[in-house]
Amino acid sequence: MSAARAVVAGTLGLAMLASAVTAPGDPAADRVHTVARGDTLSALARRYGVSVGALVAANNLPSATVPLRPGQRLAIPPAAGTASRAVPRTRAPRVPVDVVLAVPDFAETLGSFVWPADGAVTSPFGRRRSGWHRGIDIRAAHREPIVAAAEGVVVVASVEPRYGRVLKIEHEHGFTTVYAHNDENLVAVGDWVTPGQRIATVGRTGRATNYHVHFEIRREGRVYKPLYMLPMPARVAHVEDTDADEPDD
Repeated sequence: MSAARAVVAGTLGLAMLASAVTAPGDPAADRVHTVARGDTLSALARRYGVSVGALVAANNLPSATVPLRPGQRLAIPPAAGTASRAVPRTRAPRVPVDVVLAVPDFAETLGSFVWPADGAVTSPFGRRRSGWHRGIDIRAAHREPIVAAAEGVVVVASVEPRYGRVLKIEHEHGFTTVYAHNDENLVAVGDWVTPGQRIATVGRTGRATNYHVHFEIRREGRVYKPLYMLPMPARVAHVEDTDADEPDD
């Protein structure tokens, strides 16, 4: 089966970047359109071969007549008929109540998160065969630096069964970022950190089979796809989805 094609909208003059990311059962999870001046829902529906209603539902829009804002990012659902041909007579999996697959309304207004590590995304946000992955995995060498994605205060610096050595940082506007499987935590609970500050080193502690940082963005008890809120272009790599690793909690 061929990997789903993902289209990620860039900034600073980048029009579109195509990246191959496997997200089983959720082929639309990585297709995103950045609204340009003059875009309408009907025009985008024709362009991508989907219905206006599907665009409204995928992005939790209030109606089909809502005006679009330049720079707004929209999740593009599968083209009509694609899902049914790929997996006939199957029921879509129930999405956990704390997992948000659509582009959040506030995504285009942030611009404050930075990448926590320098490497390819080897496991995307979303559904795996064995469960739901609530963040992204960024491949990096053993003991490479992990940096804070935004300024904030460290609220957790501990060891957990699945996450291994983990840090959790609270930020303004109700956000929390999570950095897991660390080899060493370099900050403690109560420390104030700044964007790009070194906070840990890459490891594979907890439930992990290779060196990487598991990174999450949470807000008010829900988890969001980090690629919607990190600078583009996204650094993605093809992922062979297996049951070797259980999904992180």
